[in-house]
Amino acid sequence: MASALPGLPLAAAVGEVGEGFFKERTGATLPCQARPSHLFCWDWATEHINRFGTPTVQQFELVVISVLIGFAIAFGLALLAHRFRLLQWPLLAGTGILFAIPSVAFFLLLLPITGTGRETAIIALSAYTLQIIYRNVMSGLANVPESAKDAARGMGLTDRQILWRVELPLAIPEIVGGLRIATVSTVAIATLAVFVNAGGLGTQIYSESNLTFPTAIIIAGGIAMLMALAFDAVFLTVQRLATPWRRAAAEASA
Repeated sequence: MASALPGLPLAAAVGEVGEGFFKERTGATLPCQARPSHLFCWDWATEHINRFGTPTVQQFELVVISVLIGFAIAFGLALLAHRFRLLQWPLLAGTGILFAIPSVAFFLLLLPITGTGRETAIIALSAYTLQIIYRNVMSGLANVPESAKDAARGMGLTDRQILWRVELPLAIPEIVGGLRIATVSTVAIATLAVFVNAGGLGTQIYSESNLTFPTAIIIAGGIAMLMALAFDAVFLTVQRLATPWRRAAAEASA
């Protein structure tokens, strides 16, 4: 009995600690990641920010590859329509039909053909860029002043040379504008690639475990917004560098 008595105070102390612990973990004293109503949890964000690295890279790759493919196709179609005017409206209508397909439906319609994976997402994302880029290229070429083309003809340039040396350079602002819009929209739509197992930031936005935990959604959405702004800044810089005459004209008018 004597040896058991010293253990009694110890057992009571342990009981008291356990009771206090459970009291501290109730109600408003719960950690923020345990409270669905908590809008943003900084503790969780700092501890788990590395989980967004791979989805961000996947999102970036999806956007870059899709926009490059879409630009190559749309640019080729625009040049073809510029050469053969009868093709302008049929191509505009065709790209418009693709653009009008709801995004999730487009992804799912491709599944029986291409299966799950990045290829399916890239096909759909590239198709969505066609209408925007095609229209802007055509608009840029149509807005080239006739006087500039007449002057080029007077210098002995052929139609092909006029296209590459006069029309396309003067159409750069509209072309880059189309690329800006297409890229920003692709960044947003690419989050839906998760529905075809193509990765991207959608894995964090549409994850079942995150739907009731807004911190992960806010971080993923914020990364997507920053990515879109970064792409837009790059295109603006490219446009300024590719059109030095516009800067000179602006400086002269100022």
